[in-house]
Amino acid sequence: MAETALTPEHRRAVRRGMEKAASRTHETLFEKMAQHDGERWVIRDAPPALFHVLGANTLFTAGETDELGGSHGRNMLDGMWSEYLKTMPHDRRELLAQFTVQDIVFKMVGVGSVGARCMAVLLVDHMDKPLFVQIKEARPSVIARYYKSPAVKHQGERVVQGQRMLQAAKDIFLGWATSSLGRHYYFRQLRDVKLSASIELFDSDLLNGYARLCGWVMARAHAKASGQAVEVSAYIGRGDQFAEALTAYAASYADQVERDYDVFVKACRSGAIEARSDEDMAADFRM
Repeated sequence: MAETALTPEHRRAVRRGMEKAASRTHETLFEKMAQHDGERWVIRDAPPALFHVLGANTLFTAGETDELGGSHGRNMLDGMWSEYLKTMPHDRRELLAQFTVQDIVFKMVGVGSVGARCMAVLLVDHMDKPLFVQIKEARPSVIARYYKSPAVKHQGERVVQGQRMLQAAKDIFLGWATSSLGRHYYFRQLRDVKLSASIELFDSDLLNGYARLCGWVMARAHAKASGQAVEVSAYIGRGDQFAEALTAYAASYADQVERDYDVFVKACRSGAIEARSDEDMAADFRM
């Protein structure tokens, strides 16, 4: 698909990005993200992105830690790990048995997951080889209220099973568990051979090719997971009506974002809310 969607120059840029992503392994992250304190490996605080819930650099107040508290946040993990392992195939459980948990920190989520709890866990084997695992809160799907489907018993399982069906290359450590307070979480690897697209740097040709690739991937996922590829194709049709509807939605969404940002800026300037840059926040903590 890349051969038809991208120019030779852009294909070379993608290949360079893939080569760079291949170097983003847990071992290359290890020295940057962790240090040894004499007894165990500890993840370095890097607020606001990463920080210990009860550490010196925490962004939580005393009453906000609930299930994330305990000794270095281990109380929460100790109660979930065995349940998580039960969602793994036997060979993955054998692999994970070679590792021991060293540390857990709170991880700031992206814009699409604002408000969700997320943790990063560091494990090492007997050779001090690292494994970084992300534990992320799973909440009900926003479309669940509009689409009648069998009752979902566990939101983390819903996310995991969805990713297993949709993705061509699945994370081997996908699993799920429930916290002591009943919140649903799913587990996956953290930052392992990931490639991100800097869309703001794309020219029109590359953006067009990237859109074609995204469309192809989405079509493949629908065909693989739903078994209704023909129905989806018939719904989209051959005309421009579907594309025009998506374009109108995107433009409307962009307008709403600008309005929201104006409200946010006014609230900051009036003192209704406090806003600080990453540099401001970092200056408040012992790095």
